[in-house]
Amino acid sequence: MNSAVPVPDRALRELGRTEGTAATLALLVRDQDTRRLVLLRALLDAAAAAPTTVCPPPLLDRLRADWALLEAAERTDRAAVHAVLFHPMTGPWAQRLLTGLTTAAPDGPGLLADLGHLTALAAAAAIRAGMSVTARLTARDGLLSLPTLGAVRAPAGTAELAFADGEMTVRPTGGPPLTVRTQPDGTLSSADPRWLPVLMLSAVLPGTGPVPLDDVDPYRTRGTGLERHGLSAATHIDDSERKAWIASWAGVEPLLRIGGEHRLTEAAVLLRCLVPLGPPPGSGPTGEAAAHCSGTRREAFGAVLSSKPATPAYFASTLVHELQHTKLAALGALVPLHHEDATPRHFAPWRADPRPFDGLFQGAYSHLALADYWQRFALGARRVTHRDLAWAEHARCRQQVGAVLPVLAGSALLTVEGRVLVNEMITLYHRLEDSPPPTGHLARADAYVNTTRVIWQQRNGSPRT
Repeated sequence: MNSAVPVPDRALRELGRTEGTAATLALLVRDQDTRRLVLLRALLDAAAAAPTTVCPPPLLDRLRADWALLEAAERTDRAAVHAVLFHPMTGPWAQRLLTGLTTAAPDGPGLLADLGHLTALAAAAAIRAGMSVTARLTARDGLLSLPTLGAVRAPAGTAELAFADGEMTVRPTGGPPLTVRTQPDGTLSSADPRWLPVLMLSAVLPGTGPVPLDDVDPYRTRGTGLERHGLSAATHIDDSERKAWIASWAGVEPLLRIGGEHRLTEAAVLLRCLVPLGPPPGSGPTGEAAAHCSGTRREAFGAVLSSKPATPAYFASTLVHELQHTKLAALGALVPLHHEDATPRHFAPWRADPRPFDGLFQGAYSHLALADYWQRFALGARRVTHRDLAWAEHARCRQQVGAVLPVLAGSALLTVEGRVLVNEMITLYHRLEDSPPPTGHLARADAYVNTTRVIWQQRNGSPRT
């Protein structure tokens, strides 16, 4: 639900240029965190109001006990509990559970599993807060999940968990117990191969928290319909893949800095976790840029889902691209940007299917940021091959945006805030002309966009306005 909270003109103009100071981004973060807390409270109310056939009294009692544990943990260590409640994947779980509790014909087994996940969330929050806790968890898809911390490989069934004095013992059904210990940095580790910790990547900037690479949370892609969007399924990564992610991540910070301090700021403020995906469906060894896919989820604020980028440069550009979606979606939740309908009818050079106006807006915004990023990269690159690649990426993104900006600007249904945003996007687009790419790049990009348009029209007909 859109709250229509006034956004300062300064902040709108920053965001329209695909930028944003820490203070501006904090405005978006506070609103998203508040919405998460309201959603979580709505769960307890919905469970209490649900028929006993949907939420029987023993289950409601368990929910209330889990909620009480969360409240006790928050009194002990508020930041520790918020790390769990504001974890991006808590959002898809909460939205899914609320839907299940309020629908006329809920999915019985699925609803029970969703209800049980609150126990795992509460236990993880208590462990983070250093509280002694016991809990009974249920394995799903061969894993017992402790959100933000890790998971235990376990057969189907329940397991008893006990945590005290920095040590956790898990006793799965039909298997020997395992012991996991808290480390000084707050992570959990064990020599037992059944323990799968969440890999923590180094902080984007000093003074900010590490970035989880979460390959175990059961809600990281549940219900997304990834294949419809050209994305692969979520994947568990082995030790060699973890090392590859770490090595690639190590090169991201200096490359983001090339794109401007605002790129580092948005990554430090907005990025809360990465979710590893497999290679794109049908991909093969056809080139480093082609074999990659990424995306975001509106209900999972702060998460970027991505297959492993081939190079740190593409890793950095993936963050630039996806965090624009995060910014614009959060801004759109705070204040309406337009009143266009959701009919998919617009041509977008980055998609084969017709796009609704909002999707066109999102795509133009993210590609404009990419055009700006790759131009800065090209101007700062020392190696000719890197510079040539960056100019090619810049030209393609710039011409793609130029093909759709007139549609955005010509809409009579932009709000005042939306008009400010689009005007600033146009200003940035023209500013890019101050540093044109070498001869040939724009011509090739124009040919690419024109060919894409012809193919799109053959498949979908002329764009409807």
